[in-house]
Amino acid sequence: MNVHDSERISGLLESAGYELAAEADPDVIVFNTCAVRENADNKLYGTLGMLLPKKEANPKLQIAVGGCLAQKDQDTILEKAPWVDVVFGTHNMGVLPALLDRAKHNAEAQIEILESLDVFPSTLPSKRESSFSGWVSISVGCNNTCTFCIVPALRGKEKDRRPGDILAEVKALVLDGAIEVTLLGQNVNTYGVEFGDRGAFAKLLRACGEIEGLERVRFTSPHPAAFTDDVIAAMAETPNVMPQLHMPLQSGSDKVLKAMKRSYRSAKFLGILDRVRAVMPEAAITTDIIVGFPGETEEDFQDTLEVVRKSRFVSSFTFQYSKRPGTPAAKMDDQLPKEVVQDRYERLLAVVNEVSWEENKLIVGTEVELLVSSETGRKDGKTNRLTGRAKDNRLVHFEVPEGGIVPRPGDAVRVVITRAAPYFLVADHSPGSLYEVRRTTGGDAHDRRQLESCGVDSASSTKVGLGLPIRVKSAI
Repeated sequence: MNVHDSERISGLLESAGYELAAEADPDVIVFNTCAVRENADNKLYGTLGMLLPKKEANPKLQIAVGGCLAQKDQDTILEKAPWVDVVFGTHNMGVLPALLDRAKHNAEAQIEILESLDVFPSTLPSKRESSFSGWVSISVGCNNTCTFCIVPALRGKEKDRRPGDILAEVKALVLDGAIEVTLLGQNVNTYGVEFGDRGAFAKLLRACGEIEGLERVRFTSPHPAAFTDDVIAAMAETPNVMPQLHMPLQSGSDKVLKAMKRSYRSAKFLGILDRVRAVMPEAAITTDIIVGFPGETEEDFQDTLEVVRKSRFVSSFTFQYSKRPGTPAAKMDDQLPKEVVQDRYERLLAVVNEVSWEENKLIVGTEVELLVSSETGRKDGKTNRLTGRAKDNRLVHFEVPEGGIVPRPGDAVRVVITRAAPYFLVADHSPGSLYEVRRTTGGDAHDRRQLESCGVDSASSTKVGLGLPIRVKSAI
């Protein structure tokens, strides 16, 4: 969601006459922040401190801080870093250009934090990082009350976009060359609750399957408590919905799940995975896990390890519990000592890596189609490897054979996996190995962007702007 919002911020600023700074001395620096983890706070204030000399050397430099941390801290940011020019929240990123202008005109910091959504982020201009893959927000906010999570207090209650608006955005992305989209929401599978259709998310997946030219559909993140069989059926029956599921576990202990107010238990969680694999045996399932939640005992921790072993996750995002001011968990008794949490975290990491490696080894020798994500030489010039994502979203480093066609980012290649590691797969090339390249509209879109970045009109292949008045743009 933060990446999606950052693309909107970039699009907004470009629409207002700014352009991405190619040099090390920009006119505007924007921080789009997260408040889920404490280290985000520390990183922001540390980085702002390092920018003070730049600000003193160039008083015209503007610094803006937005996102969840801005929504949470508000005045605190200016107390700790009074050289910041603009503070804006999650609900009103659309006013950033105006706030920058106002701060410059008034020669004083501007703070604008709305408590409810002003404009849905997806209606704002966008500067996408990828030419062939796009993020599409279907909802913002969250109606859950997980005791460890600060997000509902900062993003607000769930607000759903109308299906027609979502599908129109997806179709526009495809027309622009995208062949992959990821549907975003704090809880994507509760989509539709605002307009009274509990089956809306499954219907949305099926509707995406009817969009010509859209090859890959993903979504993140669902909530186990609301994950229903109609969604599983839609995934299995819609060819362009990928066999990948990110299902946050958080804890394998029923006692801890209750304290977290997660409203499901380990048996239900495992049952969901069983039903998914019954209709999609090839599905790769990933998860989030928190270790060291207040009151977690060694027995609770062992329950988590047991569920991890049973779940067979191909990847797990593991976190040490982070106390967030304003959450119920921050006030709970039995906050665990740092050394206990660190020890459990290291033991958990060993198990999830072992499981991931075992699952990846099962793919060795199989044929996969990859969506290429890296350019020639970007991954490893010595081995001539590039990087791509399999349909199940596993990361694969693959070798381009000598004299073989070099795919563009956004193209598809078919290879055979030759080696596995806990976090990625490798497809080395040998005589007779499979290596097929399929040019796609995603690769064409990448080429167009490359030409446009060089000032070349991709339609006519002529220089744009020569001999014409060119508006001078500020840099970000």
